This record gives sequence, C-alpha cells and structure tokens, in this order.
Amino acid sequence: MSKMLIKGGTIVNEGRSFLGDLLVDGEVISDIFEGMAPRGIYDEVVDATGCFVLPGVIDDHVHFREPGLTRKADIESESRAAAYGGVTSYMEMPNTVPQTTELQAWNDKRKLGAEKSHVNYSFFYGATNDNVDSFAQLVMHHVPGIKLFMGSSTGNMLVDKMESLKRVFKTAKELNLPVMTHCEDTGIINRNMAEAKAKYGEDPAVEHHPEIRSEEACYESSKLAVELAREFGTRLHIAHVTTARELELFAHQNGKANEHSGDGIPLPQITGEAVIAHLVFSDADYATKKALIKCNPAIKTLADRDALRKALNDGTIATIGTDHAPHEWKDKQGGCAKAASGMPMVQFSLVSMLELVDVGVLTIERMVELMAHQPAQLFQVAQRGFLRKGYQADIVIVKPHSPWTVTKDVIQSKCKWSPMEGHEYQWQVEQTFCNGHLVYNKGAFNAAYRGEELTYDKR
Repeated sequence: MSKMLIKGGTIVNEGRSFLGDLLVDGEVISDIFEGMAPRGIYDEVVDATGCFVLPGVIDDHVHFREPGLTRKADIESESRAAAYGGVTSYMEMPNTVPQTTELQAWNDKRKLGAEKSHVNYSFFYGATNDNVDSFAQLVMHHVPGIKLFMGSSTGNMLVDKMESLKRVFKTAKELNLPVMTHCEDTGIINRNMAEAKAKYGEDPAVEHHPEIRSEEACYESSKLAVELAREFGTRLHIAHVTTARELELFAHQNGKANEHSGDGIPLPQITGEAVIAHLVFSDADYATKKALIKCNPAIKTLADRDALRKALNDGTIATIGTDHAPHEWKDKQGGCAKAASGMPMVQFSLVSMLELVDVGVLTIERMVELMAHQPAQLFQVAQRGFLRKGYQADIVIVKPHSPWTVTKDVIQSKCKWSPMEGHEYQWQVEQTFCNGHLVYNKGAFNAAYRGEELTYDKR
C-alpha cells in the first residue's frame, strides 16, 4: 500500500492545534506527529506549510435530489460540490421521488450512492404515518437514523397523527436509531399564510417568509418533539434550529446521556443542528438576496442568528449541517407562495464557517468539533470524523489569506447558482482526501473516484 506524508501543516483535532506531520498508509491514517515525522521513504509528500489540516467535514443534512428530481441536482454533481468544499461524508434526506420510505427505495438509493458518489455517503430512512413496521428491516449499521417531517414537510412526508408520532419515537428507541426532525407546525403556517395573502396578495414578498414560517410555528413543533423524545427515551436531533426560543428547549440536555458512542463518549439524548444559512444570513438579507435565501424553516431575525452563533460555543448546538437543497433557477423566482425553498450550500459550508472563525464567533477547534467530531459521535459513525491512528483518511487541507470570489464557473452544484455568488472568501480548500484518495486538488478533480458507504457502530 502506498504511503503519503502530509507535512508542515497546522493539525486541528480534538480540541488542539499544533504544527505537525500526518502519515497516511493506503486508506487509513497510520501516524500523527507533533513536529516533524522521522525520516523515511514515502510514495508521496504533500507540503501543507501555511495551511491547516482538518478532518473531512461530515454533513449530517443534505438533499441531493436523486432519484426523481435530477433536473435540480443528482448524487454525482452534488458529491462533487461536496469534495470541492472539503466535505468527505454526507447523510442524505428521504424526500426524493420515490420517497425513501420503503425498504426497496432505500436500497435502490444505496446502489446509486455506490455508483455515483465521489465522497462517502449514507441515506436517512423517512417516517410516514404508517411505515413504522418497516424500520426493523433496515441494515442498521448503514442507516444514520429516521428522518421525521413533524408538523411540516417539503416533500409530502408529513407525519401528523399523534399515534403515528408516538410509534415512530417508541420504535426508534427500541432499535437504537436516532430520530432527526424537521419541526414546523403546519396549522400555524397555514394560518399565517392566509393572513399574509389577505394583506399582501397571492404571493407575498419574500421578506414576509419569517412571519409566515414563524418563531411560534418552529417552537411549538420542536417542543412537541422534545416531549415525545423524553417520554420514550429516544435520541432526538432537531434539524436546522432557527430561533433563540427553541434553544431553550434543549439548552441543558447535553449532560443527559442515555447511551455511549463507540469510543465511550456519553451521547446526549436531545441535540440540535444549525445550518449555514441561519448562521450567515438574517432577515435583513432578504432585501438583496430575495428568494435565493428562502428556505424552510425561514431565516429569521438578527437576534436569532446571534443566539445561534452563541449556541455554537456553549454546547446547545451540537452539529453544523447545510440542508443543501438545490432548485432550478426558474423555481427560485417569486415570493413566499411561488418561490421554492432551499439553497445549495455544501460547497461553501467550510469556508463560510472559517470566516466566522476569523471574526471570533468560534475557534477553529470548536468548528472542527461541530462539523466533524460531533456528527461522527452523535450518529456513531465508525472510524471517521477524527484525525486518529487507524481511522479512515478523510482529510481536508485549507489555506488562510487566500481570497477568491464565488462566480458561476466555480459553482459545482448542478443548479449553477448560489446565494454566495459575488462573495469574496478569505479561505480556500486546497485539497480533499477521501479514504486516502486525493479527490480534489487545487481546482483539479478526480472524477473517477467513488466514496464508501458510511458504517454506524452499535446498531
């Protein structure tokens, strides 16, 4: 097996940063040296001087649109965008066509991942009002968890019967499967939309989106999810938290573990995810970005954004994902009623968070915890998410003080637009290694490489 030495970079891992060298043997990390590695013969030497060497990002929340919605995106194009952005593993959502709510559909999607994904992949299984009995048939060590659209759904996957909700939480607990929820209350949203249409016409301006998909709609649904998780002892991960008020629901949950990860770390029962859009933008940005930043749940106030940023540091937020959700350009035109919700962000998540490091929102060590370590621990991903001996060599090298501007020609997502277009970043992803393979190299891409299916411990 070939040996590769990554030398002279600042290694960021498990709460520490230090100058050092990292040795990769085939697909795994074989050694990490604080300072210089011993002299030896290596098949390849990568000079990381002036750069930071990080574990590859694990994005716990993407919509790659395949099968059935490939006019918007597909696994090949979006996993390429992931590699360009330093994302080496992803967990994809079930609201495709067909929905990933039957065993055959889930297995079919796994085959697509093996055929087309340039980075490591796995696929959530979606809950419906009546498919709970099928959960036990899943290959447990390959499924990240159950995705539950609770109160609101962007793919007609709403689970709205209390009896069904309780069965989902109870069964997931019995099978040791985390439940990841999209929490918005449809009744409240419908009421708000009717009021907005009466005031502003059939397609209210996008500035009203956070009034329609309101704080109340998010809070009431998240509150119910937390109550059900507590009732059944289910591990709950609330996706894309958007409000300061919601943070109160699980601010003190991190010390309440009901299980342990593969390396003995206590797993908190109830956790929250923040996504890039809600950490970068606020409602003031609708004036310039319009529907390009329309997403569900809605981007809300500056105070909410700042509360989310604070929550990155105090442990209230456990992971950072993207909710990467491309649409065709034509579908993003219009206001609250007509424009589609969602945006492509997987290529820009890491560099966006590094910008927040630069302005003191969080440290680079904490960023690595939120984007790599904790997704691996919470979902019990085997042998990834850390720079450790014996772990898979999922590694990203990033360079500071390297300005570049987002233009259409650099956007890898199939939709070919981004709300970040025109933005100048100060950090650049130099190289992305997936299982020791150089997938992305300073603008060059290895289109032939295919990632591996993620494996989950203790399932």
